[in-house]
Parts: sequence; C-alpha cells; structure tokens
Amino acid sequence: MELSEKYQKLQSCLCSLGSVCVAFSGGVDSTFLLYVAHQVLGSSAIAVTAQSCSFPKRELDEAKAFCKSHGITHFICRSEELDIEGFRQNPKNRCYLCKHELFEKIWEIAKQNGISAVAEGSNLDDNGDYRPGLIAVKELGVKSPLREAELTKVEIRELSRKLGLPTWNKQSFACLSSRFVYGETISEEKLSMVDRAEQLLLDLGFHQVRVRIHGMIARIEIHPNEFEKLLRVREDVYRQFRSFGFTYVTLDLMGYRTGSMNETLKEAKSGEVSCP
Repeated sequence: MELSEKYQKLQSCLCSLGSVCVAFSGGVDSTFLLYVAHQVLGSSAIAVTAQSCSFPKRELDEAKAFCKSHGITHFICRSEELDIEGFRQNPKNRCYLCKHELFEKIWEIAKQNGISAVAEGSNLDDNGDYRPGLIAVKELGVKSPLREAELTKVEIRELSRKLGLPTWNKQSFACLSSRFVYGETISEEKLSMVDRAEQLLLDLGFHQVRVRIHGMIARIEIHPNEFEKLLRVREDVYRQFRSFGFTYVTLDLMGYRTGSMNETLKEAKSGEVSCP
C-alpha cells in the first residue's frame, strides 16, 4: 500500500469515529494522530495527557504547547502509576496495569464531553515487541488508528515532516518506569534520578537517549555514532550522575534500542506486546 493510501485510510478511520479523545503524550505518534484527527474532526477531536512522576515535565509542557498552538481542547489527567496496586514491584505486566487504569480515566473524560471513541498512538512496528499495554487497549475498546492504517514509525515521521509537525524528528520516548529491570522496585527517588540523568544528556545534545537503572548503576543507551561525543564529556557526565545518586555509570556497547529491558525476559507469550 502506498503511503498516500495509508494516509487516506487513517483519515477515513478517524472520520468514521465521529468524535475521538486521543491519548496524547506529545510524542511522534500521538502528535501525528492528534493532528490528523483535529484536521478531520475539528472540535470533535480532543486530547488527554496523563500527568505523573514517570512523565517528565518537559514532555507535558510540549504537549500543552502543541494543543494551545493548534486550538485543540486539552485535558490533563492525574494518573499516578505508583498508586496502582502491584505497580511499584515492577511485574512483567506493569504496562498493562498502567494502561488499564489510564484508559479507564480517559474514557470517563471522553464520556463527560460527549466523545464517542478513545484512540491511542501505537503503530504497526509495535506489533513485534512485548507490550502488555496493548492488551488493555483491546480490553477497553480503545482504537489504534495508526495500526489500522498499517503505518510504521518511519512512515509516520515522513508524513509528520510533510505536514510540518515539529515532532517529525523528535527522539522516541517511553515512560520512565520502562527504565527499570522487571522485578526491581520503582520509587519516586529513582524515577527522579533517571529523569535528571536523561535531561542532562539531552541538554548536552544527545538525540536518542535512555538511562536504564540497575540497582544504583546507570546504563546509558545512545546511538553508537554518538559514543565518541559521550567519551569527550564522560568525566562531567560521571560527576553529574553521581550527584543524582548513581554509584556507577556505564555505557551500553550495543547502543540505543527499544525494549532492551525485555531482553531479560526468558519468554513472552505470543501476541503480548511493553514499553520501549
């Protein structure tokens, strides 16, 4: 299917909904989805962004700014994952627990505003990883228009570029809880450590960043072509990471990749898909 055909299919899918509430993180996928929904449905497309300690303030601010600049009705939903029973223990179905609770709240907002559908921004590439959050999406009847239109991440970036969206080349992002090894307790303190560490690397000009946490060890994931850049500022990065609370600071020689924490899983059920 040609890219133009996929775009038309996405527009038709959104139009058929009549009205939609988009789960909006401000990332590449959800920004593109919200923009197209707003173009197709106008004021019948609204956005909801979750606010929690695992969602950096910079991302929330960008989400607010985008909706304001495009005249999109935007709701901020307080959704504290750490209050969900069992979430802090970081089980393998952590994303399921989070998404189920979040989408229940988004559905409430949608119904209160006379909106008939809720949609989220997973794309075709998300079908191949371990992502239990998509089980919650299916259970709660949440639409996935980008997957329905068979759009990949690369194609979404290309269409976003053509549409002039500022997120077309934005780094991929997932909630900070995805930086923890399954089974390791998630705490506000460690979430803050990861947030500050990643913000430091972004401020230093690194494009795609993950700081995975193993106990008090930081494992930095960046693109291999930026390894030399990191080595040039390694002493400053080390000092700063230590001030954030890390005991040791390491560089993953394989570089950035989505779902690297899923490599610790011995097996995953077919069809289940987690945070990158």
